[in-house]
Amino acid sequence: MVVAVAVLALVAVALAVGGWWRARPQSVAAPVAVGQATGGAGVGAPVQAGPASGVAGGAPSSAGGPLTVHVAGKVARPGVVVLPPGSRVADAVQAAGGALPAADLATLNLARPLADGEQIPVGVPGATPPPAADPSGAGSTASAGGAPAAVLDLNTATAAQLEQLPGVGPVLARQIIEKRTQLGRFATVDQLRQVRGIGDRKYSDLKPRVRV
Repeated sequence: MVVAVAVLALVAVALAVGGWWRARPQSVAAPVAVGQATGGAGVGAPVQAGPASGVAGGAPSSAGGPLTVHVAGKVARPGVVVLPPGSRVADAVQAAGGALPAADLATLNLARPLADGEQIPVGVPGATPPPAADPSGAGSTASAGGAPAAVLDLNTATAAQLEQLPGVGPVLARQIIEKRTQLGRFATVDQLRQVRGIGDRKYSDLKPRVRV
């Protein structure tokens, strides 16, 4: 009887100890972030963004640069002026101080858009204004509206105006002016044949575009 009571007491103690062991608090390791575990940037880690071109903070881009033109003739301040894109002939004349009272503006289209590098002769007798600039950048033998281009006077044309002719660049324009200076003036259009660099084919292209 005494043995049975002792056995039951031991069983009760064992059950109490087992229950206490299961109920004791246990320490749990904190979860490790993915980026820390791999040594790299994990999911959700912030990314340092570098500057991108074409956005705020980058170098601004512009649709067009300033226009540099030479205003000559009867203006208050002849010379080179720099104007913003989209300027007209009237803006260039105004930037040069305005036309003098005796200047005849009938040969100028004051509403024509300017082209970079051109010369604008104001009140110069016989000067033929260049045709309107071609927005596509390609050369054109016709003025706005499809009308034939103006015929250029070889004896009054400037280098910039001569460069508007088909196949005439800065070098050939300078040679034409040198030949005009040597001759005093062109007596006939045929004298263009005497200019170095103008052969039969180029002469045939230039002949309907020029006069004396």
